[in-house]
Formats: sequence, structure tokens, C-alpha cells
Amino acid sequence: MNKTPEEIQADIELQREQLARTVDELTHKLDVKAQTKARIYDVKDRSTTESGTPRPGVLGAAAALVAGVALISWLRRR
Repeated sequence: MNKTPEEIQADIELQREQLARTVDELTHKLDVKAQTKARIYDVKDRSTTESGTPRPGVLGAAAALVAGVALISWLRRR
């Protein structure tokens, strides 16, 4: 089970690469600003068409939300 110096060096290099990848992944996860920007871009991309206008489903959901809030307000005042 004795390793040659070359094998030991190869093991060290492999562990160094794995550690560097892990540090990069942790750095990415802890970068709240970048995560927030990516999330905003994703939501914006899913909710608008290529021309930048809101998708019909988004408009319908917004209208339903406004109608629901108005209904609740109206019922509470009665």
C-alpha cells in the first residue's frame, strides 16, 4: 500500500481541485446579491414575452388578485 511520490502528488492535486470546486460552490451559494439578481431575471423572463410585454396568464392572475382584494374589502365594509 506504499504509494510512489507521483501517486501522492496526483492525490494531492485531485484533492486540491475538489476543494477549489467546493469553495467556488459555497462562494456562489453565499453571494446573496447574485442569487437575488438571478432570481429576478428568472421571474422576469418567465412572466414576459420576448417583446417585454406581460404574458396573458400574468395579467389574468393580477386581475384576479385585484378582484379578490376588492371583494374582501367590500365584504369587510358591509
